Amino acid sequence: MKSLLGKLGSLLAQEYTLISGVRSEIQYMKDELASMHAFLRNLGHAAGEHHDEQTKDWMEQVRDVAYDIEDCVDDFAHRLGAQPRGEGLVTGLRRAWYAMATLWARRGIAAQIVELRNRAQGVGERRTRYGVKDPGPPGGAAVATVSRAAPSYHVGDRPQPGRQLVSTPEPVGMEEAIGDLGAWLNGKQSDNRVLAILGFGGLGKTTLALALHRKFGEKFDSRACVQASQKLNLAALLRSILRQVMPQLQVADKERQRGDSVGGIEGWSERQLKEELKTHLDKKRYFLLIDDLWSVSAWENIWVSLPKNSNGSSIVVTTRFTSVAKATRRQQTDRICTLDRLSEDKSKNLFFERIFGGSDPCPYEFRDTKDKILKKCGGLPLAIVAVAGLLARDPRTSSHWTKVQDSLSSELEMNLNPEGVTQILNLCYNDLPADQKNCLLYLSIFPKGYIINRKRLVRRWIAEGFIIEKHGKPVEEVAGESFNELISRNIIRPVDHSSDGKVKTCQVHDMILEYIVSKSSEENFITVAGGHWLTAMPSNKVRRLSLHSSDPEHAKAAIEIMNLSHVRSLTAFESLERLQSFSFKFGILQVLDLEGCRGLTVNHLRKICKMFHLKYLNLRKTSVKNLPSEIGKLQYLDTLDIRETYVQELPASVAGLQKMAHLLGGNKSTRLALTFTEGIAKMIGLQTLSGIGICRSSGAALADMHNLTNLKKLSIYNLKDFDDGNQRYSDLLSAIEYLCGCSLKSLAIDDGFTGFLDSVVSLSTPPKYIHTLDLSGKLPKVPPWMGELENLEKLTLSLTSLRTYALFVLAQLPLLFSLTFSINAASHHDQSVVKILMKNMADSGGKVLIPSDGFHGLKLLRFSAPMLPLLSFLEGAMPKLQRLELRFKVLEGCYGVENLESLQQVLLRVSQQASETTRVKVSDIRRSISMHPNKPTVVVDEYYG
Repeated sequence: MKSLLGKLGSLLAQEYTLISGVRSEIQYMKDELASMHAFLRNLGHAAGEHHDEQTKDWMEQVRDVAYDIEDCVDDFAHRLGAQPRGEGLVTGLRRAWYAMATLWARRGIAAQIVELRNRAQGVGERRTRYGVKDPGPPGGAAVATVSRAAPSYHVGDRPQPGRQLVSTPEPVGMEEAIGDLGAWLNGKQSDNRVLAILGFGGLGKTTLALALHRKFGEKFDSRACVQASQKLNLAALLRSILRQVMPQLQVADKERQRGDSVGGIEGWSERQLKEELKTHLDKKRYFLLIDDLWSVSAWENIWVSLPKNSNGSSIVVTTRFTSVAKATRRQQTDRICTLDRLSEDKSKNLFFERIFGGSDPCPYEFRDTKDKILKKCGGLPLAIVAVAGLLARDPRTSSHWTKVQDSLSSELEMNLNPEGVTQILNLCYNDLPADQKNCLLYLSIFPKGYIINRKRLVRRWIAEGFIIEKHGKPVEEVAGESFNELISRNIIRPVDHSSDGKVKTCQVHDMILEYIVSKSSEENFITVAGGHWLTAMPSNKVRRLSLHSSDPEHAKAAIEIMNLSHVRSLTAFESLERLQSFSFKFGILQVLDLEGCRGLTVNHLRKICKMFHLKYLNLRKTSVKNLPSEIGKLQYLDTLDIRETYVQELPASVAGLQKMAHLLGGNKSTRLALTFTEGIAKMIGLQTLSGIGICRSSGAALADMHNLTNLKKLSIYNLKDFDDGNQRYSDLLSAIEYLCGCSLKSLAIDDGFTGFLDSVVSLSTPPKYIHTLDLSGKLPKVPPWMGELENLEKLTLSLTSLRTYALFVLAQLPLLFSLTFSINAASHHDQSVVKILMKNMADSGGKVLIPSDGFHGLKLLRFSAPMLPLLSFLEGAMPKLQRLELRFKVLEGCYGVENLESLQQVLLRVSQQASETTRVKVSDIRRSISMHPNKPTVVVDEYYG
């Protein structure tokens, strides 16, 4: 509603030539909707949103008319376009022509506005006629709710969570179970064994299974973790296993052998998938986690598809059903682990860990309230975590604790059943600010168990209008705060962190997702077709549609009976087949997300280019090769994601996309790049430009790069094959140096070993405002200006620059959080690169010393190369380092790891072709780490190459 009120205000402020009386109609609608918005907010705070059917029906009518008004306003802006401005005869003639050309459009819009004005008036009158009462502003009801305790609360008021690298802490209260089951996993048994973890929703089955996978999985040759569903899609499940157990290059080779295109494995039959799985795993000891199995038949289908061997492989299954657990036990060595509620002590530990980050720091005066709250949570981990997230908002205020305790029904003490969990989730939902509720409900777009990318999610929030600028903060920053708030409240859980410590991906617990899917359906906010949970199809217009693959037949049947004329957001997972029967005409669509979809054709792309209101278009991981020139008609497009497709050049018409903020192209793993053209150089609104190549760019395009003064992130993948290399390098360097003095905060350059980085070393002006810097290729040394980058947080450098002296320079960077040295395998065939590496080793005395002074904020250190030099950490080195990652085929040695006093995790990625000598050194490193007082987690992985 907020975004609509803003649009109506903008409409009134613009000097459109309107049919007589229309401006007053728009003003009336704006005033009426503002009153309804305030009324809805009061209803949202009242009585925990337990409204009677009459009130719910009226609220639905308000939402429906608001959507239709917003559709009309968007259509208004598109059909009328920009009215000529200025003075003089020429402008006067242009205005006259504009008035004539838009006459019929203005008449049609005027009729629509009058109709909508009458509908808005009618909805307002029905509230009075049928006695829908205003509960008043928050704070006046007898029944206390948490949301009333702090009605003025803003998301940005709370300190945002700090950056982390350890994504998943060890589960609280499950230590004994992990130890017991870990011993079973490590036991000597030749045949395949099965462990079934049994318990109802919210007890922590998945948490325990993932802890086992994380802690003991690295001792197996291959491992995978997959999500089952209520209606098993066996091919999708086997495909997921195959992608995890087969290194990426091997999968790509198989696809090429079969003549498959991008994502060819998606088209393999069940028989082909089983054959490949058998070929790869038949002689290996593998660990497989299958989460949330629903039926015995599903288990039987999975079991017969898995390779059987005598290598001691283990399969871990989680399920809510006793019958499924019993079916998995085929031999005496198989086990069933039945989870129970947490004890009082374990409940308390989990509770305090999530609120205060410690075992028992609870203020004394809160202890009675704490005991009552925990009693109502009934030892259910999900309930404890959810309520803890609620309390963490204001953990030191007694009245807040009392409000939460009073809001939990006394009936929960007797028996915390699924309805009781729903009551707790209702409490958490109602405590959210209105904007946050929209952000939470939006997560129902994603399938059960789906790993959600943070940037993808927040960009979609912005495109949907859920996030607006607040208190002078940019919309991206406000969106980031909203995401962090959901993390802080334990509503979504982080899965992976980026190397800068920010959450990269997240996931929603099954029971929370089930709750928000139901809530979204009830409010006609999101319509899910083919999902894990069957929901009633909307009786009115579908506004946001998400097509899942759990039940394709249900999805196809549901689409046939839906009213899709007002869809503003469409997301499809895996395939577009379910939309084939539909004309693919979504006139008011604003968000289209087809990431990873099969079946996208040129005809589809042409139709997409007629969706003139599109703001967000995601074609990532599809088989698209070219975009039609009509793409230039999408004047409102803010984000275009064509990463990991075949698109290497955009049509010249993209120059007209002046509202484009994020253009994401290329393929990071293969370094396939999107050519930087004159059209892209004219997109002056760009803030993010990633995956571009310069090798086919014109001199004019490089000269025009200076115009992209709003650019905050720039990544360049390809600099090879310039005809006039020196001049192009000079033009590019000039543009980069200029942009670094404007808004640029993140810069990545892979020079392809062309020597371009030689010129970067001698930059005349250091990029002092850069936060993230990645210089990959043939970097002869650390640039002398590097020590002046006081704002630098994340740094990636080519291994060619690694020597002891370089580390002494970098050690003084005050904000450096992440440091990576890397080089790819192909570069080791380049004799000039080998020469640099050998010289570095000679200059460093045959080893690299990590100094004892400096690096006071560094938490992540990574080295990645076919051959790593001897690394030695001096006493006192990197005092805050949490995570160390080494990726290599040959390792000279690694000493002094015990000197890293804050170390928590070590990841060793070893080539499958590593020699026995290297593997002995890996064992030496593990032995050294085992004596570290922190007992860091050690993971040893193999990679193909």
